Amino acid sequence: MYHIPVLLNQCIKGLDLKPDGIYIDATFGGGGHSKAILKKLTNGRLIGFDQDNDAVGNVPDDDRFLLVNQNFRYLVNFLRLHDALPVDGILADLGVSSHQIDIAERGFSSRFEGELDMRMNRNQDLTAAKIANSYSQGELKQLFKKYGELKNSGQVTNAIVSAREVKEIKTTADLVNAVEHCFPANKLNKNLAMVFQALRIEVNDELNSLIDLLNQSTEVLKTGGRLVVIAYHSLEDRLVKNFMKTGNTEGKLEKDFYGQPQLTFKAITRKPIVPDDNEIQNNNRARSAKLRIAEKI
Repeated sequence: MYHIPVLLNQCIKGLDLKPDGIYIDATFGGGGHSKAILKKLTNGRLIGFDQDNDAVGNVPDDDRFLLVNQNFRYLVNFLRLHDALPVDGILADLGVSSHQIDIAERGFSSRFEGELDMRMNRNQDLTAAKIANSYSQGELKQLFKKYGELKNSGQVTNAIVSAREVKEIKTTADLVNAVEHCFPANKLNKNLAMVFQALRIEVNDELNSLIDLLNQSTEVLKTGGRLVVIAYHSLEDRLVKNFMKTGNTEGKLEKDFYGQPQLTFKAITRKPIVPDDNEIQNNNRARSAKLRIAEKI
């Protein structure tokens, strides 16, 4: 299966779907969430976004659905183009799809040997291999510290710089071989995942894309419209939590002249919704998922 949709029922409930509404699936992927949304619509519309060309093969044969083969950071522009403003709800499942992880040549996982690529959009120039081989020591250290949250980012960086001086780092195996001695054996897989996460975030500019999406959601959602977001690591989740709480990703609560908080959203979930044991057993990649839901005021 291309990808098992995470927290599917909770997402559908969170969107509070109206049969004639306009909805956005910002991360179409395998189309699991989209198919469930379409079942609830009558004469409504659903617009999916996905920058990965592989997702095009999953488009349902349904006149109510349109796929925009672009990054969701261009949300406003394409909704204007397709006369789809304002919208009733936005869903974003920020995880890498099982399909992307399981194809070795995409280079998303340390478990499969393939090109060190990690591009969601394979038309772009920047790859993980280019970063590993061309970024300065300082740039790499900052990247692993900020996006990988690695305590030994300096050691990891030194290992990569030493390895690339001997030969170019071209594959996932080259990267693993370069850095595996930096971590204890019992925590190797977890730490390798953080190394790969840091490179993937940089390659795809993921956090800035998310910030763009969140900021644009204020503009495109109707009053009462729902914002439903699944995050998979603390960097994403912090941005989503801050945004839903304060209306900005920095988490700074703006107040008016009288000291009243200027809120844009009302949190529907006080705490994030997480998968139960049964879902994690059936879909291990759901284990770190955190779902947050907010309503535009």
